[in-house]
Amino acid sequence: MLLLAAPLARADATASPDLRAEVVATERAFAQTMADRDHAAFARFVADDAIFINGAGALRGKAAIAAAWQKLYATPQAPFSWAPSLVEVNDAGTLAISRGPVYDPSGKLVSGFSSIWRRDAPGVWKIIFDQGTDVRACDLEAKP
Repeated sequence: MLLLAAPLARADATASPDLRAEVVATERAFAQTMADRDHAAFARFVADDAIFINGAGALRGKAAIAAAWQKLYATPQAPFSWAPSLVEVNDAGTLAISRGPVYDPSGKLVSGFSSIWRRDAPGVWKIIFDQGTDVRACDLEAKP
C-alpha cells in the first residue's frame, strides 16, 4: 500500500524576529519587577508549573517560587539586577531561551542566568525553567 503524504505546513515554521523581540521585552519587564520592588508583578511572569533551580535544589511550582523570592523583594534596594544577552526562539514559536548577566547593586558582574520561556498565548510568555549560572559564559556582557 502506498501512502502519499504532503508535508505538514506550519504557519510559524520559523520563529519571527517579532517573537524574539517579545521575549527580550518580556525578560526585561521581568527584571524590571526587581528594580521596581514589585513581587506581585514578578509572580505574574512565572508559570504555574515552573521550576527554578538553585544551589539548594529546585523550587517547583509558582507558589513555591513566589514564596521563596518574596524575601528578595522585601528590602528597599534590589539585591541584584539582570538583563538578557542572548535570546533564541524555537521555530514553532512556542519556547524560548534567554541568558544573561546578573549584577550586584554596585553594578559588579556576579553571576548569570539561563531561563526557558513558554508562549502561553499570543504576546504572553511565562517562565517555565530558570537557573543561575557561574560567570564563565563569555557572552554574558553582550546585549541583544
